[in-house]
Amino acid sequence: MKQFVGVVAILLCVSVVRGMAQQMPATPAPTTPARAPASTLRPLTIQEAEATAIKNNPQITVGRLQALRAYQSVREVRSALLPEAALSVTGVGSNPGGRIAAGYLTNPTVYPRAAYGATVNQLITDFGRTPNLVSSSVFQAKAEDQNARATEQQIVLAVDQAFYNTLETKALLNVAEDTVKARQFLVDQVQALTTAKLKSEVDLSFSKVDLARAKLLLLESQTNYEASLSILSAILGYSDRQDFLAVEPATQAAPPAVDVAPLIQQALDQRPEVKALQNEVTSASKFSKAEHDLWWPTVTASGVVGEAPVRDVHIPNWYGAAGVNINIPVFNGFMFNARAKSADLATEVQRKSLQGLQNNVARDVRNAWLDTEKSFERLSVTQQLREQAELALELSQARYKLGLATIVELSQAELQKTEADIEDTDAHYQYAVTQIVLAYQMGITR
Repeated sequence: MKQFVGVVAILLCVSVVRGMAQQMPATPAPTTPARAPASTLRPLTIQEAEATAIKNNPQITVGRLQALRAYQSVREVRSALLPEAALSVTGVGSNPGGRIAAGYLTNPTVYPRAAYGATVNQLITDFGRTPNLVSSSVFQAKAEDQNARATEQQIVLAVDQAFYNTLETKALLNVAEDTVKARQFLVDQVQALTTAKLKSEVDLSFSKVDLARAKLLLLESQTNYEASLSILSAILGYSDRQDFLAVEPATQAAPPAVDVAPLIQQALDQRPEVKALQNEVTSASKFSKAEHDLWWPTVTASGVVGEAPVRDVHIPNWYGAAGVNINIPVFNGFMFNARAKSADLATEVQRKSLQGLQNNVARDVRNAWLDTEKSFERLSVTQQLREQAELALELSQARYKLGLATIVELSQAELQKTEADIEDTDAHYQYAVTQIVLAYQMGITR
């Protein structure tokens, strides 16, 4: 009976002190850098961020320009298959009947004349060398296309990671602000109880220490949020920090795939880096065949036609001729052998590089999948931790109000609640980031 009366008395005192605390002035909130009101911030979705980065980032433009340059190289090589035509105009003044006597095995006669004409040359066949060169340049251009796509995916990955980092730091900032408010309220309560001689100065000191820690957490969270905005702005191509309001994507946490083998196969089929190196292997193989074809004859046709309106009496007023030339290589100091061997070795280097890249892609996909699994399992654990920490805090608060718990127990419960909130928030966004990284490793784009 005495215990019941004592508990009732304590509850009455707590209710009186709570009324006194509501009338007392609150302790000033921690000073943090000024932020723009949420209503004035520019909303930014993850799709808008990706589109802005693709438009503004110079690395993507460089990759596209290199691909365009590679396709111009294809046209350059293919020109050897097309006719070559040229117009010529010649005027010569000479000693009539003079012959070129030095510097040549022949001694042609040089007649004074003024003439014009046209020359046409056409490759008939070089037994596959030029077509192989054209094919090699086509596959090299395709490789540059895939390299440009890989660069774009890398930029998009960096944008997504920066975007979710901004979301996470903003959520952690909200946790810090709520923590400061909760501990400020506790300080006000303990201050009122201490004034009423119901609590000791030790309790007040403990509560103020916890409040100071919360303020430090708030300052650190504010700094991290500002830094994340700066990083996101830089990746999007802005020279100064933009006050974005990152919009939370409307996606739910889906469980990861059960088996990693299909994911690895999908990555080997879709990753632009793998496709680029496959094209480079094919390009090197075609070039190697072209180098081996150097030993084959080259057959060309030539035709000329023209007129000489001003001429020596020995020159007719027009001329025309056509012919076929066959050039058969016999010996050139083993240069063709060396070029063919060098091309074969270069092809083998590309094949081994492709094999190494495929192994690295399989490793990266497997590691990303493991990270996703671990992060997904962490979601349920942190959720349980948060729920238990909230329950423990409620019980500690009730025990402290009844005088059954010390300020140390309450302080520990508040600390555990803050840590649980931070862990749960971090787990949520880290799982989203691991999903993005896994999609990137598999070559999946939005």
